[in-house]
Parts: sequence; C-alpha cells; structure tokens
Amino acid sequence: MSKTHFGFETVDEKDKAKRVAEVFTSVASKYDIMNDLMSAGLHRVWKNFTIQISAVRAGERVLDVAGGSADLSRKFAKRVGPTGQVWLTDINNAMLRVGRDRMIDDGLAMPAAQCDAEHLPFPDNYFDCVSIAFGLRNVTHKDVALAEMRRVLKPGGRLLVLEFSKVWKPLQSLYDAYSFKLLPRMGELIAKDGDSYRYLAESIRMHPSQEELKQMMEQAGLSRVEYFNLNAGVVALHRGYKI
Repeated sequence: MSKTHFGFETVDEKDKAKRVAEVFTSVASKYDIMNDLMSAGLHRVWKNFTIQISAVRAGERVLDVAGGSADLSRKFAKRVGPTGQVWLTDINNAMLRVGRDRMIDDGLAMPAAQCDAEHLPFPDNYFDCVSIAFGLRNVTHKDVALAEMRRVLKPGGRLLVLEFSKVWKPLQSLYDAYSFKLLPRMGELIAKDGDSYRYLAESIRMHPSQEELKQMMEQAGLSRVEYFNLNAGVVALHRGYKI
C-alpha cells in the first residue's frame, strides 16, 4: 500500500482524502472567521493580489479549484461579468455548500460542482484561467492535480496557485511558535477543533518550497512559471501558462 503524509503523520494514500475531508467538514462553519483571525485579515490582501495577477477579463471562463467558501470565485465573477463564466469546485461538500450559499447571498448565478482536483470533470482547453488557493497542499497527488489543471486550460491560459510556503529563515522560529502553539489554541477556542488547525500547521511544513513547486509546475507542462513571495514567504503565489 502506497504511503503519503497527513501533516507529520504517515498514512495510507487511500486514507488521506478521508482524513482531509474530516478536517474541512469540521471547520467549514468557522472557516472564514478563522481565516481572518489566523492571518489578521491578510488573506484578503493575498486573494486580491491573486485576482490582479490573474489579469482575468470580461467574458472569460475561470475555474476555481478547491474554492471552498468562494472568496476567489466571487471576485472572479465581478471580473468576467455576465458574458463570462466562473465554476466553483471543491471536493468537500460542507465547504462547497458554504461557498454556494455565499454566492447566492451575493446574487451571483454561478455553477458549482463537487469534484476532486485530480479528476476534473471538464473538457480539454476550456478555461482561460484556473486557480487553486490554499488547497494544493491537501491534495494527495499534487503532480496529477497540476497536470489536470493544465489540461483544462486553453493554450495561453494561466494557472494560479496561492499557497502557504517557506517563510524567510530569520522569522522561522517565531512563525513556528505561532503555528504550533497559538494556532491550535485559536482553533480550539473558535472552531472547537484544535486538532484540525494543528494539521494545518503541519501540512504547511510538508508542502513543497517555492522553488520545488515551480519545478513541479514546469514538470506538469506549464511554461513561464514564476512566483511572488508575500509577507516574507508565509504565502507564495505561483503563476504558469499553458503554451
């Protein structure tokens, strides 16, 4: 049986998706509140930057993979306008329901689909832009997901990967103290689930570095791959194109 990591724990590959699903089902109702608390609101700045870098225009088609509570989907919808299309997808039903409800509350008639990033139910060469924000580190086979996201892009289309990354080394000890002591405590107090936020901290440490992810995107067939470090590398935005 093939093995993979669930945070710092080694698990069977077949079990990881179930364990990740349990995490996000548990925290779905408090996900947005915790995002604001954990990042002091900076996640909104990171997502706005992603929208700007995407260069999405009116009439384009956008796929938001692991879109959860629809932060990016709602912003993309304003960019593409009534002549464009934005698909919100997530593997987790509880998170997808949160995102769908938020879109409805905003008066946005956008399609939503529950699906796996490793098996996207869309045709080749369909989207102008594909995004995945804070979702790739939870995918069991990241190389497969990257190849799938490239597959559904049109030639000239771009993939955006916003994810926690490797922080500037002088800040590492302070960041570790926050991640492994304060973060689970906040999760316990606000979301009533410290273990899920302990997994979050561990999963960040197991995620590829900025350069490693760049290489993975190139190996998946993407070109002109570059990344932008945000807040000293706490988060990085990678962008690559399908040629």
